[in-house]
Amino acid sequence: MHEGSDEKILIIGPSWVGDMVMAQSLFKVLRANNAACRITVMASEWSRPLLERMPEVESNLDYSFKHGELNLAKRLAVGKALREKNFTKAIVLPNSFKSALIIFHARIPIRVGWQKEFRGCLLSDSRKLDNTRFPLMVQRFVALGLPRSDLPPADVPLPRLITEAAQVSVAMDRLGLTSSDKTLAICPGAEFGEAKQWPVEHFAKLCNLVIAQGWQVWIFGSENDSGVAKAIIDNINEENKLSCADVTGRTSLAQAIDLMSGSTAVVSNDSGLMHIAAALQKPVVAIYGSSSPDFTPPLTDRVKLITTKIECSPCFQRKCPLGHLRCLTEISPERVHLALNEIVY
Repeated sequence: MHEGSDEKILIIGPSWVGDMVMAQSLFKVLRANNAACRITVMASEWSRPLLERMPEVESNLDYSFKHGELNLAKRLAVGKALREKNFTKAIVLPNSFKSALIIFHARIPIRVGWQKEFRGCLLSDSRKLDNTRFPLMVQRFVALGLPRSDLPPADVPLPRLITEAAQVSVAMDRLGLTSSDKTLAICPGAEFGEAKQWPVEHFAKLCNLVIAQGWQVWIFGSENDSGVAKAIIDNINEENKLSCADVTGRTSLAQAIDLMSGSTAVVSNDSGLMHIAAALQKPVVAIYGSSSPDFTPPLTDRVKLITTKIECSPCFQRKCPLGHLRCLTEISPERVHLALNEIVY
């Protein structure tokens, strides 16, 4: 399919880091079908560092609504303001009714999205989602950029974030970090909840194991993860603590992306940082507790997915309903260490 070179596409982007990373596969498909198309993504301000590292995206607009905010008058005003930009097509990735209001008010002629929350009246191309046809979230994103009769390509294009060496160097200098061919990035947090967080004692033992092999460790996460990072370092052998750097809460998202691009490999809970690591083409060991890799796996060729096969997993709960967290506690540091060695060496 090759559309006109004047195609201007507005994407209403998702609200989570990992989802925005996966949305790049859609952007790649749109550009593959029409190299001259111009893609603008409307999303929350936090996503700008991601979008700036996606060469398929020409520009981005701030989606200045709080999570769950309806504000019909503001959505009407934003939509009207977009009319002068003359977008020819809009694709809305969130499934909510309110997320389609802006493109409707903008009078964009082609408005594509999944048939959710009775919003068919807002879309010119409202599609019924067949979960068995599109089992992965990335397939659902990509499908919206194709004719409704098409299946996603057998090999969905993988997200690939682009970083610049100069920016990486600046970020490392700012935090006093040094490059090494044996740098393990660990991501022990998970915004969703504790049922996705591998125990700190397990992370600490993994750190001891890799540091004994001559690695250094960088701990990534937001300010909310600083307590977890401190607990990990407190549990590391005293002689290994100098080989472990805690950067949680000390970086912007842009700096975190650049720093992670300078790592050798990544061990992460199921989180947005896991998807960033995959998009940076890092070898990833991904640890799953209450969630499952069957819907939103890290999109990379060099990955080890670590799960348990217990009767209650995956439950997709923020906290363990049974109070035992066996889906995580029964994943041993030795198992993760073995997976890391297999994927790196």
